[in-house]
Amino acid sequence: MKIHEYQGKEILRQYGVPTPRGVACFSSDEAVAAARSLGGTAWVVKAQIHAGGRGKGGGVKVARSLDEVRRFADQMLGMHLVTHQTSRDGQVVRRLLIEEGVAIKREFYLGMVVDRESQRVALLASSEGGMEIEEVAKESPDRIHTLRIDPVTGLAEEDAAEVARRIGIPDANGAASLFQNLYKTFVEKDAMLAEINPLVLTEKGSLIALDAKFNFDSNALYRHPEITALRDLDEEDPAEIEASKFDLSYISLDGDIACLVNGAGLAMATMDIIKLYGGNPANFLDVGGGASREKVTEAFKLMLKNPRLKAILVNIFGGIMKCDVIAEGIVAAVREVHLSVPLVVRLEGTNVELGKRILEESGLPIISGADMADAAQKAVAAARGN
Repeated sequence: MKIHEYQGKEILRQYGVPTPRGVACFSSDEAVAAARSLGGTAWVVKAQIHAGGRGKGGGVKVARSLDEVRRFADQMLGMHLVTHQTSRDGQVVRRLLIEEGVAIKREFYLGMVVDRESQRVALLASSEGGMEIEEVAKESPDRIHTLRIDPVTGLAEEDAAEVARRIGIPDANGAASLFQNLYKTFVEKDAMLAEINPLVLTEKGSLIALDAKFNFDSNALYRHPEITALRDLDEEDPAEIEASKFDLSYISLDGDIACLVNGAGLAMATMDIIKLYGGNPANFLDVGGGASREKVTEAFKLMLKNPRLKAILVNIFGGIMKCDVIAEGIVAAVREVHLSVPLVVRLEGTNVELGKRILEESGLPIISGADMADAAQKAVAAARGN
């Protein structure tokens, strides 16, 4: 689960990480009032969407008068902000963050992610703040310093101070405690990603988080109602919101061949093999190990909402979920939704012969796949009208 920058900064402040003073706004009148209340002679008007690269897309502006604050707010609110992390259509800006201006001396990068290989939280720091960290990794990998943190001992002060020194933050600026506070935030809030880019050293010598990005573990949200309350459904795909109501793992993609699969690994392999044979998957859809008839029906309804859809590939390995049960669900779903595109089904595993017989005897125009490769090729051919 993602949250907005201003929400992330509120969390950082709770854990002692300094941020600029700012106010979230939903109209240009509120933006002007916020700037007036903050005082000063310069303010930053920042579009709030769940995507990076806002500055390059015109979503971050420095205003040097209240008239400019209003003008920038009017320009941003309602705009479709396109960045490298949005779709081609961009994301509609519905809220802004108005912040006080900061006199910046140097910019740094600070981030934390879950490193699955080491099964630890990895601290990433760089002297190249304000840039996309992926670009730094590609162009200057030696400027990224990584520390994998022992979950038993936590982030030791001397280790945090050493990372700060490596990226050029002077010892006297409180970097070690800031790093430790970010780590505490990360662990206690069950984050998957925490990123401050840039972390700035001001002309007065203080460190301030000029930006804040958080992703949280959705599986841990039951422990954090305060995080769940920050969810902005306007920033999410309506189909993905609908899928979550039925415990379906669904992600929309740009292709025209929908996939319905049980198990995330098999779902990834299914998308790969569709690409291998020249097709493009329209979604990632994992129905899980215990899909009911209702769940399968809802999955079909989700897939059919895609206007680009040309074919559907169902790829099921019956382990916990028996093939005959999923076959009955497929037949019921197809009859209920009045399927209008070709359907290819590949079944394997427990009760596979019974499952195939149910499909054959249904009288429905279901194309059977002998194996994954055969099913993928048939789905690609069907999408092409062959």
